[in-house]
Amino acid sequence: MNNSKKPLEALIMAVPETAGSALYGIFDVLSVTGTLWQTLSGDDAASNLIRPRILSTTTDPFYCGHGIPVHPALALSQANHADIIILPEIWLAPDENFHGRYPELTAWIRHMYRAGACIYSACSGSIMLAETGLLDGCEATSHWGYEDMFRRHYPGVQFKVGPTLVFADADGRIVTAGGTTSWHDLILHIIARHCSPGEALRIAKVYLLKWHGEGQLPYANLVRRHHHADSVVRDCENWLAEHFREKNCITRVLERSGLPQRTLKRRFKSATGISLIEYIQRLRVEHAKRLLESDEASIEAISTESGYEDVAFFRRLFKRSTGLTPGQYRRMFKGDHMEAAH
Repeated sequence: MNNSKKPLEALIMAVPETAGSALYGIFDVLSVTGTLWQTLSGDDAASNLIRPRILSTTTDPFYCGHGIPVHPALALSQANHADIIILPEIWLAPDENFHGRYPELTAWIRHMYRAGACIYSACSGSIMLAETGLLDGCEATSHWGYEDMFRRHYPGVQFKVGPTLVFADADGRIVTAGGTTSWHDLILHIIARHCSPGEALRIAKVYLLKWHGEGQLPYANLVRRHHHADSVVRDCENWLAEHFREKNCITRVLERSGLPQRTLKRRFKSATGISLIEYIQRLRVEHAKRLLESDEASIEAISTESGYEDVAFFRRLFKRSTGLTPGQYRRMFKGDHMEAAH
């Protein structure tokens, strides 16, 4: 916690792949930590608690994601001290490879961590952090859309798709945040930890920020197509997309594949990363989610329509998959409610 009058040094990393919304949102909020609420409230005790600066490999201006201009205040060669280092979201397709893009940057992050800095990443910024090796053997998160990328390129990272914030070490010096706007949760955590919980609450009130206590699971798409070359598995995926609600869909897809049960199950998991039964469960839960968002039918009727006559099992599966009960999910995402909010 910062009890001194000297502002903490926060360096926000920017590269051409960086998302401008996260970069400047983080910069903006940290710039007024300790002053904005106080100024609006007529409090004479206003004092800047954090000094954020944008850092890049050089100080040359460049454009980041969607053509947003960036003018770095510091280059890596000039950055010898930081209390806080933040890696914002980057624009990267889930099938792209980030390996080796910025070796000097990853080396600098490792050096600064050893020197005592706290490292924070927002959304896909954790990919940049994974490149440093500091997440190997540790739990971490990112946007749910990058789960497969982490499985392929960073197998040493224990990827957690559900939480909004994940602490990689016992001291909390490496923290990763989940989805696109999870930088809101991350910035409130940073302010609470390094300044005070009270200041984090004041910033939340001024900016109308909220903690996403429900995590990422309610927002995640459970059924994502994987890039693989197994034509038999691909045919099974296509067939299941139309027939997943049928009681005997497992038997029928086995017959369609022409493979022994053990062989298909092994090849399916190798190609998709999940088991055949889990794939069917995800299809059914996604179908139930769509019905809950747009249909007035009872939970029992939606359970049956999704392929489950055992409503109790359906409720448990839904809660495990989304982090919410079917009723909670409906209240959170029901279309009429969303329209009324607008």
